[in-house]
Amino acid sequence: MSVLRTLIVDDEPVARRVLAEELADLPDIEVVGEADNGEAALRSIERLTPDLVLLDIQMPVIDGFETVRNLRGPLPAIIFVTAYSEHALKAFEVGAVDYLLKPVRADRLAVAVERAREARRSPLDSARKVEHTLNAESAMNARRRPKIVARRGHDYHLLDLDEVYAFQADGEIVWILTGQNKFMATQTLQALDDRLAGSQFQRVHRGALVNTDKIRKMGALSSQRWLLTLNNGLEFVVSKRQAPIIRDLIR
Repeated sequence: MSVLRTLIVDDEPVARRVLAEELADLPDIEVVGEADNGEAALRSIERLTPDLVLLDIQMPVIDGFETVRNLRGPLPAIIFVTAYSEHALKAFEVGAVDYLLKPVRADRLAVAVERAREARRSPLDSARKVEHTLNAESAMNARRRPKIVARRGHDYHLLDLDEVYAFQADGEIVWILTGQNKFMATQTLQALDDRLAGSQFQRVHRGALVNTDKIRKMGALSSQRWLLTLNNGLEFVVSKRQAPIIRDLIR
């Protein structure tokens, strides 16, 4: 079995680290580099000529799809890794050999890597297997309750949304706050906001998402300022921009 020289592309350092750690457990994989945006990925692919690229879709500068469209010369196998299932069809239209949803399961990563090997040997057979897996995963994801990946030390935890009271940004780090504990998130606050659109989580200011099901008390600090108190005692001041949305919760 030949070694797959692999490049990891994701704008989130924690996400790159998680993938690198998971790949280290697979045989005959060599991570030859990392990139944090599409332009850096294009330079790295040209310089390193990897066999496989694990590529995020939502990135600054240029996204994953545009990155693939700008590739020149012999193309590496592409596995898209993203939090958004709606991009699946488009991923295969641009030639990806597989499509992984975050949080990435170790068993699915192993399957995807094996599919990349097969794609280098037999592209048509690989495409059929990808289509079958995509259909099966779509049905499974429709039944699966969404989970949030939370990190504490070297351990990763899968949390139900109902366990989470709030997401709070502290510089580049996003903390996941539960009833009694505090974890590190593996996604940016904006990515979490996009992913949880339409759920019980509401942006109360630039640096926080709050589970509105956990609000115990809402106090008016002024006509444009609210203080939210959650069931576990956490407090958040609502920004002027978000105040109208929060006021709607008590109408």
